[in-house]
Amino acid sequence: MSNLDKASRDAADAAANSEQVALILAVLQAQQLAPQQTCQHPPAVRSSGSAAKWVGIGVGGSALLLAVAVSAVAVAISAVALTICVLILRSVWQDIRKS
Repeated sequence: MSNLDKASRDAADAAANSEQVALILAVLQAQQLAPQQTCQHPPAVRSSGSAAKWVGIGVGGSALLLAVAVSAVAVAISAVALTICVLILRSVWQDIRKS
């Protein structure tokens, strides 16, 4: 009976060891799966441009167009003033030549 008792104890130890090994394997598999589940955040979407960028472009473009418009008005005023000056000088020159 000692062989039978020894075999019975060995079988019980083997069963306990099998349960421990199965439990350890389950824990290891759970640890391997846990980081994958927690790290599955959606990737951050990169913004192609912010509203501030477009507002800045709009303000800069408006300032540029305003500067061009003011310059055009200045050129037009200068052209009119030069024309009037030339006409007056021509009139004065003709009066001088007649006398």
